[in-house]
Amino acid sequence: MTISKIAEAAGVSVPTVSKVLNGRADVAADTRARVEELIRRHGYRRRRGSGAARSSLIDLVFHELDSAWAVEVIRGVENVARSEGLSVVLTETGGEKTPRDDWVDSVLARHTTAVVLVFSDLAPEQRGRLTARGIPCVVVDPAGDPAPDMPAVGSANWSGGLAATRHLLELGHRRIGVIGGPRSVLCSRARIDGYASALDSAGIEVDPELVRHGDFHVESGRDRGRELLLLDEPPTAVFAGSDLHAMGLYEAARELGVRIPEDLSVVGYDDLPVARWVGPPLTTVRQPLTEMAEEATRMALTLARGESPPNPRLDLATDLVVRGSTAPPR
Repeated sequence: MTISKIAEAAGVSVPTVSKVLNGRADVAADTRARVEELIRRHGYRRRRGSGAARSSLIDLVFHELDSAWAVEVIRGVENVARSEGLSVVLTETGGEKTPRDDWVDSVLARHTTAVVLVFSDLAPEQRGRLTARGIPCVVVDPAGDPAPDMPAVGSANWSGGLAATRHLLELGHRRIGVIGGPRSVLCSRARIDGYASALDSAGIEVDPELVRHGDFHVESGRDRGRELLLLDEPPTAVFAGSDLHAMGLYEAARELGVRIPEDLSVVGYDDLPVARWVGPPLTTVRQPLTEMAEEATRMALTLARGESPPNPRLDLATDLVVRGSTAPPR
C-alpha cells in the first residue's frame, strides 16, 4: 500500500495524506479519520530509516512520576539521549496505563524519533498510528504481557523474589510475609511467584494470610505492613515488593514498637539510593533501573535507524544486596 493508493481510496490528494501522516493540524477531522482508517486497515508503514524528517527528540511516557523509582529511569534515558545529541520529552499519563489519543497527535506533530514507555502500554490503534509513521516503541518494565512484536526491557523479577525469600529462609525465618504490587501487574506477580517457589522448595506452604497487595508506594506499604504486624501470629520477616513498600513497613513497625531487625527482618526491592540511608540500611534486591532504561533507549534508536536489535526482549539480572535490616529470628 502506497500513499497515492491511500489518497485515491480516501478521495483526497497525496499532500493531504502526507499531512495526516505527519500529524499536521490543518486537515478536517472527518478527512483525518477517513485517512487514518485506511492506513490502519491496509497496514501502511513508512519505512524506518527512509530519510523521513525526524526531530532530535525521544518521547518518554510514565504512568506516574511521584517516586524516586521514576528518577532512576529518567536518568537512564537521559544518559543515552545525551550521548546521541537528543532531547527527551517527558509525559505522565496520570496513573493510566495507556496515554490519551491526543498524546499520539503531539508525537506525530513533533516528528519524534522514538518512544520509550515505562510501566505503560499503547492501545492497538495508537501503536498502529505510530508504526505507520515509522516511530518505534519500546517498553520498560511492562505492566502486563506486551504484544509479541512489542520490544521490551525488564528485570528478572521471579529470580529476585526467589533470592529475597531464600535469604530470609537461610537466616532461619519460617513465617515470612510478602507485600506485592497490584495483582494485575506482571512484575508483581513474578516476584510473588518467586517468593512462593522459595517457600515450596523449603517445604513451607504459602499462607494466604501473609500475602498482601498494594500499589508499590509508601502508604500502601505502611497500611499492608500494619495489617501483617497486627495478626495474631505476625510474620518474623517480610519481603516488600518495592523499597517504597519497605519504607512504609518501617513506619508501621515504628508505630507499633516493632524493632528492625530484632523483631522483624525486612527485604525490599529496587535498591533505590534511599535504601542505604534509612535506619537500619535496607537489605534489598537491586533492580538495574537505570541500565534497563539505557537498554530500552538504545533499542528504540536502533529500530529508528531501520535496524533490528539483537534481542527485542531483555530481562536484566537482579542482585541481592544484604544490609542491616535482616537478621536471624529471635
